[in-house]
Amino acid sequence: MNNSLTLLGLLNREPSYGYDLKHSYDRYFGTGKALAFGQVYSTLARMVRDELIRALGEETGAGPDRKKYEITGAGEDKVHEWLFTPDVPSENLQSNLFAKTVIALLLGNDAEQLLDLQRSEHMARMRELTRLKQEGDLLQILMCDHGLFHIEADLRWIDLTGARLTQLKKELQSA
Repeated sequence: MNNSLTLLGLLNREPSYGYDLKHSYDRYFGTGKALAFGQVYSTLARMVRDELIRALGEETGAGPDRKKYEITGAGEDKVHEWLFTPDVPSENLQSNLFAKTVIALLLGNDAEQLLDLQRSEHMARMRELTRLKQEGDLLQILMCDHGLFHIEADLRWIDLTGARLTQLKKELQSA
């Protein structure tokens, strides 16, 4: 996920303070991994530099001065472009699990054990996401479903590869 564009999209709703943007981000997208304040403020500084947003001014209070930001026309264009440019599905065919499987076979290690360990890890993550779905609102349910469907695809690959290990080992040894 592109944190910069996500923050820019949140800012497109209404002018906001960095503090409020961070909390909106965490509310909608931070399940399991909140965004650090430092990352928010450095991202805002880059967006000001790139003229995607502008500071509306500073307010003094009991703590540090607070800056309110608003999106510019260029920022709105950037959000629109990002929203309506499709993401390329599974652009990278060289996953870590694929590489580990091939290396295990090349080294004469037990690739079946590797796949079994990975299957167990995937199943544990599926149980965790299923629990989160039971406790969550619709936003969290949809986020968990996205993760679960990806895990299901990985599990299908693990099963298919496990069934083909003997053939794959022969092909690797003859190459």
